[in-house]
Amino acid sequence: MCLILFSYRPGSKHPLVIAANRDEVHERATQPACFWEDEPSVLAGRDLVAKGTWIGCDRTGRLAALTNFSGEGDPEAPVSRGSLVHNFLVGDLSSQDYAQNIKGDQYAGFNLLVWDGSDLVYTSNKAQTQILAPGEYGLSNAELGEPWPKCMSGKEHLARLIEQDFHEEDLIELLSDRYVASDEELPKRGRTLEMERKTAPCFIKDSHYGTRASTVIIFTKEKLSFLEQGYLANGIPSTRQSFRLDIG
Repeated sequence: MCLILFSYRPGSKHPLVIAANRDEVHERATQPACFWEDEPSVLAGRDLVAKGTWIGCDRTGRLAALTNFSGEGDPEAPVSRGSLVHNFLVGDLSSQDYAQNIKGDQYAGFNLLVWDGSDLVYTSNKAQTQILAPGEYGLSNAELGEPWPKCMSGKEHLARLIEQDFHEEDLIELLSDRYVASDEELPKRGRTLEMERKTAPCFIKDSHYGTRASTVIIFTKEKLSFLEQGYLANGIPSTRQSFRLDIG
């Protein structure tokens, strides 16, 4: 997944709101969001190659979400990063304890968010672990807080939505933004300018690599809603999965 926009406001009507896009090669086999047959408590899409996931929750409201760290795709890493989300969802460690127990050298570069209903924790094997303060955030393929244009504009738009009577479709629309920032604003990652332009929007439309799924998860004190909109090559909408869970 290449973009996670989230609002964290403990004690409010919506303590946690997640809007996230997964960007991936279109040919990579993927299962749409569902409760897994072999792990019935897990609600998530599934990478059918490595058998992990990029974002998901369980029936009690535990949540985890993952992005890869830019340029970090070491094929020698012994463990798939998608297992980080899965392992949190099927376990019972607190967010802090789980983050502290990750053996980061087993994985290629990652960013991970974990929430146990009490603490929202950001951890990475490329940056310091943080117990997050309330606010709006944007996370892509660099350390949390990096001012990438789609992270900055996305979190600002999300903050405005949270102040309104927003709906899931408003967040899907936010994730569908295809605005490309100016060349001067684009990240400097040692990649070609053409590639930076291609991956600059919130929503990446392409025949080979692009946005495969948009996921919106909205928490209240006692319930959560989970919506996944899938996409085919060139941004053509495909499957849509919607779930409502009682977690109180």
